[in-house]
Amino acid sequence: MQLIRHLGLALATTLAMAAAHVQAQTQAQVPKAGGTLNLIVQPEPPGINLGNAKLGPSSFVGSKIYEGLVSLSPKLEPIARLAESWSISPDGKTYTFKLRPHVKWHDGKPFTSADVVFSFTQYLPATFARTKLIMEQVEAVSAPDAGTVVFKLKQPYPAFMLIFEATGGTIMPKHLYEGVSDYRTTTVNNTIVGTGPFKLGEWRRGAFIRLVKNPDYWDKGKPYIDNLYFHIVPDAVGRSIAFESGKVDAIRAGDVENFEIARLAAAPGALLSKAGWEFLQPMAFLNMNLRKKPLDDKRFRQAIAHALDRQFIIKNIFSTFGEPVNGPFTNGYAFKDASVETRYAYDVAKAKALLDEMGLKPGPDGTRAELRLLPLPYGETWQRLAEYTRERLGAVGIKTTIVATDVPGWFSRLSAGDFDLAYNFVYLLGDPSIGINQTYLSTNQLNRGTAANVDGYVNPEIDALLVKADRELQRGERARLYAQVQRTLSADLPILWTHQMVMPTVYRSKVKNLITTGMGMNENFADVWVDK
Repeated sequence: MQLIRHLGLALATTLAMAAAHVQAQTQAQVPKAGGTLNLIVQPEPPGINLGNAKLGPSSFVGSKIYEGLVSLSPKLEPIARLAESWSISPDGKTYTFKLRPHVKWHDGKPFTSADVVFSFTQYLPATFARTKLIMEQVEAVSAPDAGTVVFKLKQPYPAFMLIFEATGGTIMPKHLYEGVSDYRTTTVNNTIVGTGPFKLGEWRRGAFIRLVKNPDYWDKGKPYIDNLYFHIVPDAVGRSIAFESGKVDAIRAGDVENFEIARLAAAPGALLSKAGWEFLQPMAFLNMNLRKKPLDDKRFRQAIAHALDRQFIIKNIFSTFGEPVNGPFTNGYAFKDASVETRYAYDVAKAKALLDEMGLKPGPDGTRAELRLLPLPYGETWQRLAEYTRERLGAVGIKTTIVATDVPGWFSRLSAGDFDLAYNFVYLLGDPSIGINQTYLSTNQLNRGTAANVDGYVNPEIDALLVKADRELQRGERARLYAQVQRTLSADLPILWTHQMVMPTVYRSKVKNLITTGMGMNENFADVWVDK
């Protein structure tokens, strides 16, 4: 415990020093063009076409190739990208975007309003459940001319300006998909054409993905960097060595195990930042398949909550990179109200008493129930979490078998409901009407990816509250509605929220403007430069 406290103080000091250093350097220096930035992508993404590949590694690489209408500041204010301006009608139902002129796709074709209409009415709703869910709010999308797009909503939707990042920020090239009927499986998805500051140069499977500067990028003089390398290093030790040796210039949360962060951040010329997650707001949790007994009984879910020491998980498994939560909203998230949450303290005796109350008495070997646990295949930290869970559930008589799989297998099993327990984390995406709806609405069930209600939670009260809050323009009334959502969900416990994830980035001081927006490392990197 003493070591953990010292590490926390050291990290806080490092972060403060890093912020001051970055501010001073940014003020003193003019960006320099040229050079190469070396990064790690972990694990190797299944694809980088953001229209149909939405996992974290895909977004990290693809966000430099594809763009949306806007990006977001750390305060979640819109920043102009493919849209240079926009206006909102007084009734909150009509959004008009003026597009940048003279923008080109990477294949030289002009970007127009037709691409935006195609993306939001055809392609993205077919490939991404979250877009389909959000677009149910929209009555029509029209293009009065090549440089204007109008979204007409069915009713007010205060979170609407956030959807352009919530849907991956992806505008797709309509001209590539002429005649295509199945946007999910078409081989055209292998043709990587965006409007962003970087283009695909080479993808050497198992080794690296190289992006090259787009010389025709609409923001003249940018990007500054000539080449972006995303190195694929299969083991965590190798990724640590890659940073220590200078092979890579930055490591993101998940590239190395959390217990390595403090040591790597203490290296000469290294900086640490926890910024850049203001929009994504990652929440870690244990999915529980409510379609299966005895998980359909709230008492059983409560027993699991009491059996796990979530403070231990934060401090000892995630090496202090986390914050405790007792409900579906992260700390600092819009409309968070901790006062209404039900708290489940670590209490083994309480867990056993709840199982006894259900009639789940221990058998001759002490077993009361048997479950399968699907760990998140994102490295040793998550494996340790699965092993800890197996141990602690076993202590109260819940025999747990770990069913390991790779990333595609985990994704397939979770989205198909083929699990009992599964570790996962999701992005809450700036506003409850996006991030909370995706996980708890009864209409957003299986086969829509992992950003869905994979647990099978059905509660008409929650459905009604979420739909009403979506459309409410008065902030005070929205707060009241979301307080009731938090009260009900934390009592029902459809998911066990283990912690709010704190996602550090360690990088070399020669890398400038690395994290400047609410999108963090998922920004397009047009402003990033290397001090050679």
